[in-house]
Amino acid sequence: MISQLSWKIGGQQGEGVESTDRIFSTALNRLGYYLYGYRHFSSRIKGGHTNNKIRISTSPIRAISDDLDILVAFDQESIDFNAHELRDGGVVVADAKFNPTVPEGTTAKLFAVPITAIAEELGTSLMKNMVASGASWALLGLPLEVFNKAVEEEFGRKGPAIVEKNIEAVRRGAEYVLELAGGPLEEFKLEPADGKQKLFMIGNDAIALGALAAGCRIMSAYPITPASEIMEYLIKKLPKFGGTVVQTEDEIAAITMAIGSNYAGVRTMTASAGPGLSLMMEAIGLAGMTETPVVIVDTQRGGPSTGLPTKQEQSDIHALIYGTHGEIPKIVLSPSSIEECFYDTVQAFNLAEKYQVPVIIATDLQLSLGKQSCEMLDYSKIVIDRGDIVTEIPAREDGSLFKRYELTESGVSSRSLPGTKNGIHHVTGVEHDETGRPSESPVNRIKMMDKRLGKLDNIEVENPVHVQAPYEDPDLLIIGMGSTGGTIDQARTHLEAEGVKTNHMTVRLLHPFPVKEVLPQIKKAKKVVVLENNATGQLASLIKLNVGHEKINSVLKYDGNPFLPSEVYAESKKVLSDGPSAQKLSEELV
Repeated sequence: MISQLSWKIGGQQGEGVESTDRIFSTALNRLGYYLYGYRHFSSRIKGGHTNNKIRISTSPIRAISDDLDILVAFDQESIDFNAHELRDGGVVVADAKFNPTVPEGTTAKLFAVPITAIAEELGTSLMKNMVASGASWALLGLPLEVFNKAVEEEFGRKGPAIVEKNIEAVRRGAEYVLELAGGPLEEFKLEPADGKQKLFMIGNDAIALGALAAGCRIMSAYPITPASEIMEYLIKKLPKFGGTVVQTEDEIAAITMAIGSNYAGVRTMTASAGPGLSLMMEAIGLAGMTETPVVIVDTQRGGPSTGLPTKQEQSDIHALIYGTHGEIPKIVLSPSSIEECFYDTVQAFNLAEKYQVPVIIATDLQLSLGKQSCEMLDYSKIVIDRGDIVTEIPAREDGSLFKRYELTESGVSSRSLPGTKNGIHHVTGVEHDETGRPSESPVNRIKMMDKRLGKLDNIEVENPVHVQAPYEDPDLLIIGMGSTGGTIDQARTHLEAEGVKTNHMTVRLLHPFPVKEVLPQIKKAKKVVVLENNATGQLASLIKLNVGHEKINSVLKYDGNPFLPSEVYAESKKVLSDGPSAQKLSEELV
């Protein structure tokens, strides 16, 4: 029996690949397995090759696998495109309709199943995804009743007749492949899972759930890949808690509406990707100038312009920190797991109101859309901190306005919400005095700039970095952010098996940069690798700007795909053998 296995389904976009993956993985989750998924899809509604890959394990995992055990193919292109991943003795389950073949030299076993024909016999070719699912599930020797339960959950709303038809499709696919193979494949038999209940979700869902738990009651947003699922989740959930989602005409309207709602006292968020973030920049500056809290999610994707809207990248780092004109205080968080997407979103709302600044949550496409197992969330950890909101303000005998922007040692002033008695004040995007009245006085300008930027000196963020540092004198420190954490961990396992002392650090706070936490780890390492999905080494540049150190080596990948553990291992070995200081992995692949 084996402890982990990799499964992939491929076909043309719009022919059921996504639903097949969803039901297959849901059934595995019900059995208690740990899962990590990756979607390769085109930026179109229908057509173009797409595939979904799932890594299945009896222990926690946070990275896609290098190889592939089972490939389910709806067309020959899926075999040609993905066969290179198949390990020796891997399996291809393909639709007999297109007379499938495996590339010459491939050792994979091919099972040609009349997937479409069986589905058509049952009434519609649309059920071919269930035939294919049943076939691959049966090869693993897993109980069909668990899979059938997942089918019921998926199609129950369509009525019992549809459910029965799909269950029959599953059964027919299973029976056919078992006859071809002579029974379940012993080499693919998984060890039993622990059976414990686990959540299985994408990062976007975790962010949306975190916003709900944090007390967010309005989301204003414009749809964009890969952020739209946050809005879609909250459209269903927020009304149940007295909230609402507003789909705006563009991202400028979305961010200004969010700022206005927060000013009125309602926790409000927006979410977008790189192109939308660019449109929001002027308004983010407004939030900084008016000291209005707001939470913004940036789900990074391939750029510039439309770029690669459905592919992985981490190239918004500089824009997140420096994109606004002028200088304002802001906080940029970068969660690295599903759990962190949830808890960091709660923290983002607290930080935004405590320090009265914009807070940006920066994810990447793999973390946003890659479905993963995570432990059950602990709601007892949630604490709501709304900062210094005053509800009782004494009347002023001289009739002066409330000092909304009062100069304080911390830079944070008391905030009054609209309608609070004696709390009236000016709000403007131009420079202003303590009451909000416009002022161009040089003396006032210096005081107000120092006040706002001084907030960064006092910001306290939970776990600004994650450090796995078992060694005081490591041969190598690997630094990453976002979804790269699990991939680095797996590469470390191979490096340490060869006697390489390796530490790992994930940077979770991009701005203000956590110098005190990062510098000691870099100082004690002989060599440092900074791993990121962009072409210019933005995270490495950020580290050098704040920390310095010539020992930093960049490993960059910007072909639209996430890092594989084998790639991290290979590039780390090159650095250890005095390889180039800026290794562009994507160029090697080309």
